[in-house]
Amino acid sequence: MLSEAQPCSREERTCVTYKCGLINTIQDVLRQRPGWIEVKDDGEWDFNWCDVAWLRENFDHSYMEEHVRICHFRNHYELTRKNFMVKNLKRYRKNLEREVGRMEAAKCDFFPRTFELPSEYHLFVEEFKRSPGSTWIMKPVARSQGKGIFLFRKLKDIMDWKKDGTRTEEQKNDVQVESYVAQRYIENPYLISGRKFDLRVYVMVTSYIPLKAWLYRDGFARFSSTRFSLSSIDDQYVHLTNVAVQKTAPDYDPEKGCKWQMQQLRRYLTAKHGRETVETLFKEIDNIFIRSLQSVQKVIINDKHCFELYGYDILLDDSLKPWLIEVNASPSLTASSQEDYEMKCRLLEDTLHIVDMEGRLTCREKRVGGFDLMWNDGPVYTEDANPETLSSSCFTANTHLGCVNDRKRQLRQILKPFPGQKRI
Repeated sequence: MLSEAQPCSREERTCVTYKCGLINTIQDVLRQRPGWIEVKDDGEWDFNWCDVAWLRENFDHSYMEEHVRICHFRNHYELTRKNFMVKNLKRYRKNLEREVGRMEAAKCDFFPRTFELPSEYHLFVEEFKRSPGSTWIMKPVARSQGKGIFLFRKLKDIMDWKKDGTRTEEQKNDVQVESYVAQRYIENPYLISGRKFDLRVYVMVTSYIPLKAWLYRDGFARFSSTRFSLSSIDDQYVHLTNVAVQKTAPDYDPEKGCKWQMQQLRRYLTAKHGRETVETLFKEIDNIFIRSLQSVQKVIINDKHCFELYGYDILLDDSLKPWLIEVNASPSLTASSQEDYEMKCRLLEDTLHIVDMEGRLTCREKRVGGFDLMWNDGPVYTEDANPETLSSSCFTANTHLGCVNDRKRQLRQILKPFPGQKRI
């Protein structure tokens, strides 16, 4: 793979054929890109923005030339299925503790206590009995948009997931229950105006060996429409922040929506808690991205044809500790408002800039539009940091989540014009 100091070997392409399996913002962005032509059905493509179902059915049977790119890694689910994510994080933390020590392993304590059911039912029951009265949340391992999620405080509510070995002969003949994770519910979320929210953050990976990851400056906070209370654990409008759930609330306003842009949230937190506290918070969020990617680095099948745009869901508790809730392989690209549409268009345009089918980059960039390179086989620091003269504690990480996104000016500086266009 290319290191940061090496020039790109990608040739300039004046025409890019693409296939797109989604009908939303990405389709608009692809159609507007100069020199890109959509192919239908079995036409030959250079670039494919596919859904994971297409990948599962076709990837192993597809021959791809050197320049071809596709928007998922073959086994992306190692990070994006809830049970696999936790399994990989637990293993990574255990390895760190054995090889480096407890202090280093403690840097992975950013995901709630989690068990897979039915396979870990007995382990879960032991933990459940240690903290009577606690609230737990059940989530299907492979569904999205809040489907199938519920909260519980009593074991009788999850009897269907009792481990198969404890079932009667009659029960064993029943259809096997869907795999879920039971997760300790964060009962003390940080609230704004009495409402719970989580963060949707975008991380792009272009290689796992070596690991190369980019963090997008924009993102948003997704709010629940109803004031938070633990007295009503059956009310999904209180506890689930998914837009797919919230937009069905009786008082949902489609114009107003239930989102804050990341910049707005960062300004709010800075005004309330001070710059230093908020910078510490965002460094801890950076740590979640890097550690979670490292936890799957050795199990993801690396392929030069693949990249991935992940949607991370992060929850803050009332002490401003960030928790990793889940990682999405297909974060929603459907816009919930005009502002949301414009943000997602920017995100996707810059994603295509980094994939660079046209060969316009040098591969030495630390920033492309709204994306900042945060890891390139090691941490990436801002331009003013000199590794030879500073200790590592003095470095400033090259991450700017929730900061100004002056992408148009920056893109004019680094991008060669599209083939056939003059520089403005």
